[in-house]
Amino acid sequence: MLTHLQIRDLAIVDALELAFAGGLTVLTGETGAGKSIIVDALTLVAGSRADASQVRAGAARAEVSASFDILQIPPALREILAAAAIEVEGELLVRRVIGADGRSRAFINGQAVTLQQMQEITAFLLDVHGQHEFQSLVRPAAQRELLDTYGRLEDRAAEVAAAHGQWRDLNTSLQQIEVQLRDRDARLALLRFQQSELAALDLAPGEAEDLLSEAARLANGGRLLEGSQLAAQLLYEGDDTAQARLARAQAALRPLAELDPGLAPILPLLDEAAIRITEAARELARYAGSLDLDSARQAQVERRLAAAEELARKHRITTSELPAQRETLRKELEALEAAAEDCAGLQRQRDEALAAWRQLAGELSGARQSAAVTFGKEISARMQQLGMAGGRFEVAVRAQPDAAPTAHGIDAVEFQVTANPGQPLRPLAKVASGGELARLSLAVQVACVADERRCMVFDEVDAGIGGSIAEVVGRQLRSLGVRGQVLCVTHLPQVAAQGHQQLKVSKTTSDGHTHTSLFRLTGKERIQEIAR
Repeated sequence: MLTHLQIRDLAIVDALELAFAGGLTVLTGETGAGKSIIVDALTLVAGSRADASQVRAGAARAEVSASFDILQIPPALREILAAAAIEVEGELLVRRVIGADGRSRAFINGQAVTLQQMQEITAFLLDVHGQHEFQSLVRPAAQRELLDTYGRLEDRAAEVAAAHGQWRDLNTSLQQIEVQLRDRDARLALLRFQQSELAALDLAPGEAEDLLSEAARLANGGRLLEGSQLAAQLLYEGDDTAQARLARAQAALRPLAELDPGLAPILPLLDEAAIRITEAARELARYAGSLDLDSARQAQVERRLAAAEELARKHRITTSELPAQRETLRKELEALEAAAEDCAGLQRQRDEALAAWRQLAGELSGARQSAAVTFGKEISARMQQLGMAGGRFEVAVRAQPDAAPTAHGIDAVEFQVTANPGQPLRPLAKVASGGELARLSLAVQVACVADERRCMVFDEVDAGIGGSIAEVVGRQLRSLGVRGQVLCVTHLPQVAAQGHQQLKVSKTTSDGHTHTSLFRLTGKERIQEIAR
């Protein structure tokens, strides 16, 4: 239920705040006072298109905020809110901001959302009917949903949608496998050849790096041997080595340390250096002895490296990635070899899912055919009461059993109407005028009351009627308001008098600027406004 509406700098409204209650709320006022601005604000909240012309002259932006009480959240709405990570605790604040440049932003409970998300969420909260493009009655999908609502077929429709989802998932998986199988033989031959090449090379993980290191070492074996031997000689072998010079320094300092204790701490350092030099010389000798200058081994390493590099170029990867590539190709080969068997199994499952969907869709279609007859008769009867004497309403349900599976079943549902006796039925969107469409919306809503928690807005549903018909419209709206929440813009006293509460919209001009204001009427004020 809509509980609060705040408007700032929209059209000729600079600032306006309204609190709403349940029941029927009527909005009255002189023509041009700005009643439609309230409806426009609500359509913006519902996600309609916005443009710069809606921003009040001289303002940087227009803003509309609406609060909805949603203590009982429909499961479908709860799923949408959860998917959008929007936290809710009994209230939903929907906010729309339109800049003077025409750009708009949408927020729900302070979180930025896309316009599509706003439309999906507010569809559970708000339904606007009237002489404007933002209405649902002319959409084929909405007509089908209204028929299902009227016939209490929502559970059956949900079963059909679930069966379609299962068939769709299986069909998608099957199509992916069929794409793989399309060039299966050629792909299998290529994979087996590539696998045989990789298996013949049999390169182990990390081996490529080791081969590169070994190849570098073998290619520079002479320099390594000469350099390590020279370093060993300079450190330890001969009369003028580092070890010999260090020994002479130790011999020179020991007697001096007895004369001056300050030199004593240096001697352990020299002793440690001597030990390090000896160890380094031994390691160099060991390294020089371990060098393999085998030219045959060098040639073998170079051949293996060349083979690995050639194979890596074929696969457009590095040599270090060859072992992983071998594993990837092995898995693809196994999957492709098993794909034919998987394809047959999936085909069987898909066919079974399709048969289950067709059965459920056929049962739903039969139920829709029955509901359509009753629905058409009831709306036709209501049309007589709403000033469309001789008018007729029917719901055409055209089953298409051979059509591609859809989530909503096999039916194309179309509302058809004729407002005049003797005229053929034609699609609702092509026949009904604005006023007739608004009254038909009222008749359908009263018949269905799809969700009593939504706020239903009717913009001038009394257009083109008067007298006792206007009183009937007023009673219909009040009846709808008793079960939920209804907002109605009206010019007729017969309709206004039926409201549970009444708001008056007025326009004033001061300092060259036009302003719209709104007042809640009670008692004598309301009587005077209805009399006007």
